Amino acid sequence: MPAIHSLCLNPTPLPSNFTSQNAPRPLQRLPLPMPPPPDLPAHVKERILCLEIMGVDSGRAITRNPSLLSPSALDSIRSVVSFLRSKGIPDKDMPRIFGMCPAVLTSDVRSELAPVFRFLSEDLGVPERNHRVVVNKCPRLLVSSVRDQLRPALTYLRRLGFEDNEAMAYQDPVLLVSSVERTLQPKLQHLVGLGMTREEAVEMVLRCPGLFTFSIENNFKPKYQYLVDEMGGNLEDLKRFPQYFAFSLEKRIKPRWEVMVETGVNVPLNLMLKSTDEEFRELVFGGKEKQPHSSD
Repeated sequence: MPAIHSLCLNPTPLPSNFTSQNAPRPLQRLPLPMPPPPDLPAHVKERILCLEIMGVDSGRAITRNPSLLSPSALDSIRSVVSFLRSKGIPDKDMPRIFGMCPAVLTSDVRSELAPVFRFLSEDLGVPERNHRVVVNKCPRLLVSSVRDQLRPALTYLRRLGFEDNEAMAYQDPVLLVSSVERTLQPKLQHLVGLGMTREEAVEMVLRCPGLFTFSIENNFKPKYQYLVDEMGGNLEDLKRFPQYFAFSLEKRIKPRWEVMVETGVNVPLNLMLKSTDEEFRELVFGGKEKQPHSSD
């Protein structure tokens, strides 16, 4: 990303007459942003141009992180970009990271970013060469406090039985940025409230960690109600197949259940949802066609 180097890492301020037409020649190979409105203060135009040429939506970034307009913002951006590069994060990854988490751009390298990378290495055992993989999987790690968020979440998850550090780092790092009190505990308690024991609920989330990422109101409640009221299912179905909650109610569960009702074919819940469209048609329609032949 030459734009970061030539504009945001260059200690020389942008000239007041800078526009996308007179940008440095190396940037001509990149899509150039429209120049900001001329009536904006010079320092605001400078930030907007810097963010846009980096590939970051300036309006969204500044709205979510007003500190980007502070006098020290450019120095912070330079420090952050240099630090991330030193940790193996290439320039091409940064627009997505900064776009998802604009707060990273004004984070303090020593007190906020460096501890996150130490956490990845020391607490999760992630080798430095793989830091990029984990950060790209969950950029929110970079704006999460190790003391107040990451380590408490890891401790709680380990107590539940999440012992695979590799799976935690490479597959489910979003769990580490989830609040124990506001997210993890309430969702586990909701499963218990359905009528299962805590041990059974824990077993479900260990088998399907994604349960911790689903909304109680928009996922658990409507899908459980449909399972019980329309499909005649029960808690035992969920214990056997907790991944049920991972499938879309409107696009997967309802349409396939309605086909099964119309055809009178009974397919186990896991096969009903996990099978491809072709496999599902074979299970439903192929099975019916073969029944008369098998009775000869």
